[in-house]
Amino acid sequence: MNTRKLRLFLLDLLEDDRHSKYTIPMISISLAILAASVIFLFLGKNPLTAFKAFLQGSGLMMKPAYAGGQNVLTDFLSFLGILAPMILASLGVILGMKTGLFNIGVSGQMMLAGFMATIIVGYSDLNAWIARPLVIVIGVVSGAAIGAFIGFLKYRFNIHEVVSSIMINYIISYLTGFFINNHYIDMFSRMSLTINDSARLTITGLSFGGAKLGLPIGIVLALIMVLVVRFILERTVLGFEMKAVGLNRDCARYAGMRVGANIMTAMLLSGMCAGLAGVTYYLGYFNTIVPKELASLGYDSISAALLGNISPIGAVFSSFLITIFQRGSVYMSSAMDVPKEIAGVITGVLLLLSACGAYIRRRARMQREQLLGKNPVLMQRKGVGGNGGC
Repeated sequence: MNTRKLRLFLLDLLEDDRHSKYTIPMISISLAILAASVIFLFLGKNPLTAFKAFLQGSGLMMKPAYAGGQNVLTDFLSFLGILAPMILASLGVILGMKTGLFNIGVSGQMMLAGFMATIIVGYSDLNAWIARPLVIVIGVVSGAAIGAFIGFLKYRFNIHEVVSSIMINYIISYLTGFFINNHYIDMFSRMSLTINDSARLTITGLSFGGAKLGLPIGIVLALIMVLVVRFILERTVLGFEMKAVGLNRDCARYAGMRVGANIMTAMLLSGMCAGLAGVTYYLGYFNTIVPKELASLGYDSISAALLGNISPIGAVFSSFLITIFQRGSVYMSSAMDVPKEIAGVITGVLLLLSACGAYIRRRARMQREQLLGKNPVLMQRKGVGGNGGC
């Protein structure tokens, strides 16, 4: 294979949609790991030991020792418990992005869903077989209502979804904080009162090998939603229209698609996933709410969506990777004697590199066209291979 054919092959891997959805994230991950290694070397730490500590803290590798009632399975199930809301939240971001919208209000929608499920079901005496499905329903309805409202503001008054969702985040944060501090506060922990085990989306009271285990229901729910969202986007008319609106609203409107209805539907579905993330987070992984403190997971899910190439299946793998850094940061910090905020730095680098994916594909396309003897500037002016027309 000569040099020209080799370059074309490599550029195809970066530019062709069939391959770039795998190659671009792999490049981003590799560069992020390289950057993290440089940071650890600068701190005088062994990067391999640090990455091993991340895996040990996430339950993916054995620790040298465990406290009483814990083992590697305990850590792994806890890892799955926090992975579930990360996947669900990233699905919410993906549904918005596919329609050309940016749902930055995932954290607020999570908190509202968690709060409503907590006060309606969390403190009740309902049987687990009734309470847990009801928690899921409340999460879906609460998140969908806020998402649809943001979509309505965008459609009816052309209020940018980023502005409205950020403002709604503040409103939800302070309103829920007011009610928790005045009616549902635990005076010792300064958090909301813990919910009953029957309402938690984690089955507690299990034991194996002398260790106490909590089985997260949310991970099953998250994987089901991945398949549902993928089916909607790839196999339904609704999904086709949502993606068409996201690519070019004017062309979609010209083709007879209802742009406003698709915007509202996309934000409704996005809020639904965010609401599910909220109940699996506040009534699954945790069993309480910190007043006026939005979950950082809602913002980390943006990284997961971008790193996963805005794909439901990709979001599973990207969420898995980011959760390793987030969940294992505490153990890594204590084992390596470095600040746990390093995990946030790594996540930020991943987000930055993931956001460069479109630029990498564009450069690869231009280089490929030059190798084939085409003029990319002239083609773009004519509307060939670009976004110049419908």
